[in-house]
Amino acid sequence: MKILKIIHGFPPLYNAGSEIYSQSICEELSKKHEITVFTREENPFEPDFKIRTEKQNNNLTIHFINKRIDKDNYSNTNIDNKFAEIIQKNKPDIAHIGHLNHLSTGIVEQLRKQNINIIFTLHDFWLMCPRGQFLQRNYEQTNYYQLCEKQNNEKCALNCYNHYFSGNKVDYKRDKSFWTSWIATRMEQTKSIIDKVSLFIAPSKYLMNRFINDFKIPKSKIIYLDYGFPTHYLKPVDNIENNVFTFGYIGTHIPSKGLNLLIKAFIKIENKAVLKIWGRTNGQNTTALKNMAKNCKNKIVFYGEYSNNNIVNEVFKKINCIVVPSIWGENSPLVIHEAQACKIPVITANYGGMKEYVEHKKNGLLFEHRNENDLYKKMIYALENPKLLQNYGNNAYLFSKDRQVPNIKNHCVELIKNYMFFK
Repeated sequence: MKILKIIHGFPPLYNAGSEIYSQSICEELSKKHEITVFTREENPFEPDFKIRTEKQNNNLTIHFINKRIDKDNYSNTNIDNKFAEIIQKNKPDIAHIGHLNHLSTGIVEQLRKQNINIIFTLHDFWLMCPRGQFLQRNYEQTNYYQLCEKQNNEKCALNCYNHYFSGNKVDYKRDKSFWTSWIATRMEQTKSIIDKVSLFIAPSKYLMNRFINDFKIPKSKIIYLDYGFPTHYLKPVDNIENNVFTFGYIGTHIPSKGLNLLIKAFIKIENKAVLKIWGRTNGQNTTALKNMAKNCKNKIVFYGEYSNNNIVNEVFKKINCIVVPSIWGENSPLVIHEAQACKIPVITANYGGMKEYVEHKKNGLLFEHRNENDLYKKMIYALENPKLLQNYGNNAYLFSKDRQVPNIKNHCVELIKNYMFFK
């Protein structure tokens, strides 16, 4: 089968959850099928929309489209036209979209013009929230990064796009009207995608229900299917290589991930402990977090990136538990599954897809979402009950008959069934 995968970034250029998952399924599927990937890069020294092609193996080809300036836009005819050329050249049997952010909503229309059915995996809220996470910017407001329960065009303009306003009070009504209209047009385009997609896949029931209830995707067009993982390198950790109880964090340093919340909670700990932080550094974000960490009497160490296929040796053997402190409604965090596959206990928030894979005091600990004091309490509980916490880790994944994190091979078998049905 010829499968076309569309994703807004691909490792090693981009290493967030949706990108890593996309790489995993492409590598597995390419063992038996011909896979073409359409993705982006941001090369400031090459022309916009230039295509660079890279062949990773006999069955896996990646087309990178260059997009130097990349912020907030959602539709681009130049990308659509380049994508159409790739469709015509490769003539795929099925298309599997992972994300259109940083690319173009017009990709969907190009596929429909060629009568190619579309499977769409939902990784966040981007189709029904212009910023993707229902997390407001709240520019010039005291309470920034507030959660947003439901999309509204004017509210989006005032709470997430007012940083584009001129700042002149005389122009306020004009600016508000322009951005409210811009968002309305954007939402019309993303909502129109529903009818053009054959099947949506949600990796968490939380995300699936949000799209059914708030975005009106018909129940007949969406299924729940958890992510799959290359479990051959995700093995249970036998011995932790540290003498002091160590918390770990894996992820980017953007505000939505809540790393600042974790650092603030950790700073309050009087007991001897260590916090180790892995993930791609992010300019002033990382600098600010490191400055925050200077106030801690305990040790906080920043390690930068790690090799995902060596996550056991580089990360999990060096920690007693992982903390996932995101301040938005995370979908189905890969790191939770990876930790569970390696029998590492998880502390995470009682919200969104995070709480869906962790049951409090059964296979991890839950703290009140966005509450650093409650996170602090749960970390103290972990410090004072290390054996009990490890028992939670041993319970690991509670959500399948064999109590195992989904294997990438089995996961891809399920994907192929859906591809074949809509081929």
